[in-house]
Amino acid sequence: MFRIILASSSPRRIELMSQVGLEVDSLRPIADESVLRHESPMRMVARLAREKALSLTPAGPKTAPPRSRTLIIAADTTVVAPDGKSIFGKPRNRKDAARMLRALAGKTHTVLTGYCIVEISRKPKRHTRVVSSRVRMRPLSRPQIERYIDSGEPNDKAGAYAAQGLGMALIEGISGSYTNVVGLPMAQLLSDLDKIFGIALFGRTPK
Repeated sequence: MFRIILASSSPRRIELMSQVGLEVDSLRPIADESVLRHESPMRMVARLAREKALSLTPAGPKTAPPRSRTLIIAADTTVVAPDGKSIFGKPRNRKDAARMLRALAGKTHTVLTGYCIVEISRKPKRHTRVVSSRVRMRPLSRPQIERYIDSGEPNDKAGAYAAQGLGMALIEGISGSYTNVVGLPMAQLLSDLDKIFGIALFGRTPK
């Protein structure tokens, strides 16, 4: 018997977990999402995923049934600009969203998601992984960018777009995990739950 706590209030991550048949309790984590000086994007998403998961660790034993296993899963997703250095988080305002979309239009950028799985049991365990996808966005005119911003969709999305919403019309192609771009790389996550934590939704993975 196991229980999964998803350290996120993101409707997209909750839906992805539900689509593969995982029932989760969603709790908002406590974490300072500031970027540290000289920190690479990959190190940042890994660190933030760990901090989010560990921020909820005390909640596990208090609410889990006796003799059960509780897993906390946390994730952090960011968009790395085509220059390979600049981090595009959630836009601060309309002007910031337009700046990001202009930089991404007609070019290829990287989406990174770090996730951390923490098991609270008699034998506690922790695992962190970062998954990378490449996204090619089609060229966009200023009016197209403005209309997309008018939809409101960019407001709370890293990189100011959503691959699963209206933003899918902006994307020419994705190399790597699509669900990673949405916010949680499900194939990799399920593989780690199976191989590392012994939780297999579709049977054991062949060795």
